[in-house]
Amino acid sequence: MPDAPTPAPDDGRPTIVVFDVDGVLADVRHRLRHVERRPKDWDSFFAAMDDDGPLTDGIAMAQQRAAEGHRVVYLTGRNEDYRSLTRDWLARHGLPEGRIVMRRADDRRPARVFKPAALRRIAGEGRVVAVVDDDAAVVDVLRRDGWPVVHATWMTADAEAQQSLFDAQEVEGRT
Repeated sequence: MPDAPTPAPDDGRPTIVVFDVDGVLADVRHRLRHVERRPKDWDSFFAAMDDDGPLTDGIAMAQQRAAEGHRVVYLTGRNEDYRSLTRDWLARHGLPEGRIVMRRADDRRPARVFKPAALRRIAGEGRVVAVVDDDAAVVDVLRRDGWPVVHATWMTADAEAQQSLFDAQEVEGRT
């Protein structure tokens, strides 16, 4: 069971729960093979995105939080080129409506840099009561900065695949 976030004090603003997509809601394991080898085949990795399976633990959490009255925001390292595909995938898998925050197509910052900056902007819209992410580096930075974090650990991959995903997020800033 993921760790429970520390609730932010009620300041009267709308409450927001922020969800990562890849590894939290979308099962990306089937496409990691494209970035496990050199040279990395980013075109194939992203082309297979629409075939991601749902991660039921993350989807159930998003549905539950929306039913509790929280606004849902999707904060993903995917870039803007994949906005419509991402929006359609979320809808197809029964996820609640919510704003999708993505990186610019030319933004290659590591997720641990991109996401906290984006999260600070999101926090201008309401009180962030939870951030759900699978990337340990992102989780560590957010916890250090005092955000209420749930570490999503329900998508397990073998060590090589997990390292490939970490490299894509943290070294190459690609997802």
